[in-house]
Amino acid sequence: MTYVALLRGINVGGKNKIEMRRLKGSFEHAGIGEVETYINSGNIVFAENDRTPSEIESAIEKLILDDFGLEIPVVLRSFDEFESIARALPDHWTNDSSAKSDVLFLWKEIDNESLLEHLTVTPDVDEVRYIPGALLWSAPREHASRSGLMQLARSHYYRKMTVRNVNTTRAIYAIMQQRSERT
Repeated sequence: MTYVALLRGINVGGKNKIEMRRLKGSFEHAGIGEVETYINSGNIVFAENDRTPSEIESAIEKLILDDFGLEIPVVLRSFDEFESIARALPDHWTNDSSAKSDVLFLWKEIDNESLLEHLTVTPDVDEVRYIPGALLWSAPREHASRSGLMQLARSHYYRKMTVRNVNTTRAIYAIMQQRSERT
């Protein structure tokens, strides 16, 4: 089965540095197959058929601790889960000079539509949608500083999610989709 591991908080602001080539080697050494990393923010697509998702997450967190000395939380999504999220993204959402559009991948503890009730959403600025496993959030770039997303970073919920922009999310989905078509 094809999965993506999304690592939270690596290679951000010079902290929790992990070289992707070395991380790929750690995955392979741990018996994880067909490993491919995407950009430097901790996105690892791989194949795994022998362990449950919980076992995979634990194994990845342990190998990062053992090999890099870092406690890095991991969000794991299967191809089907990731596909549901990627297909829910509106086609017109971009991450460029006109808009800031992100996917907030959620840990199981907060993965519920009721999370929306606890967020600050700025009317006429933010567009926020819940899809199982993620929040989709977009705001016009010119009003991004007024977006409720800026306040989310100060919330305890923020520690239970990892963020990827829509461009990265779509690129990861394309990698996973190519693999799915080969198998």
